[in-house]
Amino acid sequence: MTAPHSLIYLDNNATTRVDPAVLEAMLPYLTELYGNPSSAYRFGKQVDTALETARTQVAGLLGCEPQEIVFTSCGTEATNAAILSALSADPDRQHIVTTRVEHSATLKMCETLAKRGVEITWLGVDSKGQLDLEETRKAVRADTALLTAMWANNETGTLFPIDALQRIAREKGVYFHSDAVQVAGKLPLQMRQADIQFLSLSGHKLHCPKGVGALYINRKTRFSPFLVGGSQENGKRGGTQNVASIVGFGKACELAAATLQADAEHVRVLRDHFEGRVLAEVTGASVNGDPVHRLPNTTNLAFANIDSEALLLLLDDQGVCCSAGSACTSGSVHPSHVLKAMGHSDAHARSSLRFSFSKFNSLAETDHAVAALLKAVAKIRSL
Repeated sequence: MTAPHSLIYLDNNATTRVDPAVLEAMLPYLTELYGNPSSAYRFGKQVDTALETARTQVAGLLGCEPQEIVFTSCGTEATNAAILSALSADPDRQHIVTTRVEHSATLKMCETLAKRGVEITWLGVDSKGQLDLEETRKAVRADTALLTAMWANNETGTLFPIDALQRIAREKGVYFHSDAVQVAGKLPLQMRQADIQFLSLSGHKLHCPKGVGALYINRKTRFSPFLVGGSQENGKRGGTQNVASIVGFGKACELAAATLQADAEHVRVLRDHFEGRVLAEVTGASVNGDPVHRLPNTTNLAFANIDSEALLLLLDDQGVCCSAGSACTSGSVHPSHVLKAMGHSDAHARSSLRFSFSKFNSLAETDHAVAALLKAVAKIRSL
C-alpha cells in the first residue's frame, strides 16, 4: 500500500520518509551482495567493506572516529546498552541521574533498574522544559554511575544545555550519555570536541529505514556489551549485522552532513511559517516548550478547550499526519509525561499536538496543513 498523493506528513519526529538515494544504496545488499560480512572469503569481505564505509559515514556526521561507532537495531537498544554498560563499570556506583522528560527508552530502563535496587534521581524541568543546572550538579554524587539526558526532546523539540551537562559530568567524574536521536542530521555534532562517553542514534529519524541505529562510544570509555554472542562490531555487539540498513544509514548520514545547514534552514522556515499562522489565526493556540532553544523542525501547540485526539482524527481525515505525543507512547491513555513534567494540567496536555517537518515538506503543504487545522478546529468548536 502506498501513501496517498494528498498526504501531508508532519510527523517527522516519529519517523521519516526514506530518501530515494538511501534506498538505491541499500538495494545491492538486498539482492546480489547478500554475503555474511564475518565470512573469510572475498564475497563476505566485500560486504564487510560496505559496513566499514557506512561506519565512516556515520562518524563523519558525528565528528568522531569510525571505531567509536557501534551499529545497533535502534536507538532504544543503543540507549539501553549505554546505561547498562555504565552501571557495570563500577559495582560501587549504582546511582543514575536522569530527567523526567526522557524518551521511553531511558525512562523504562531506569524504572526497571530501580526495581532491581539501582537508585534513580529524577530531575524536574521548568515551564519551558529546561533543567535547573544547579539542581543537576547537586544530584550527581560520589556513587553516581551515569548522568543521562536527551539532547533534544522528541515531543517539544526543547534543547538541553548539553555543553553544561557534560561539564558537570566531567567535574563529578561520572559517565555522560545523551539520547541524540532527534538531533542527528538536524544540528551539527562534533564529538571530538565533546566530553561525552555515549550517544544514541536512530536511522529512521534521518530518512533511513527502521531497524537500525548506532551507539557512539568514546574510544577512552570502558564498555560492556549488551548483546553477547559473536565478535561482530569489534566485540561490542554480538549478532550478524543488518547490512542493507546499515549501508542505508551510512548513506543517510552522508547526505545529512552534506546539506545539514540548508536542511535546517528549510525546516525552520516551514515551522515558523506554520506556527506563526496558527498562533495568529487560531484563538487560544499557544506553544509548548522553549520557543528559542529548540529543534528547527519542531513545534508543539496547545489548543485551548479542544481535545487533541479529536483534532488528530479530523486532520487525518484531511490527509494531515501529526502527533499527540511520542510515537512510542501513542497507545497510552495518559496525558504526555513531558507536558505534565513542565507543569501543565491534564487538560492542557490533552489539547496539544506536535508538528515536525523534514526536507521533503514544502511551503504549499504547510499552508494546506494550516487550512486543514483551521477547518478542524472550527468543526470541533461548533459542536
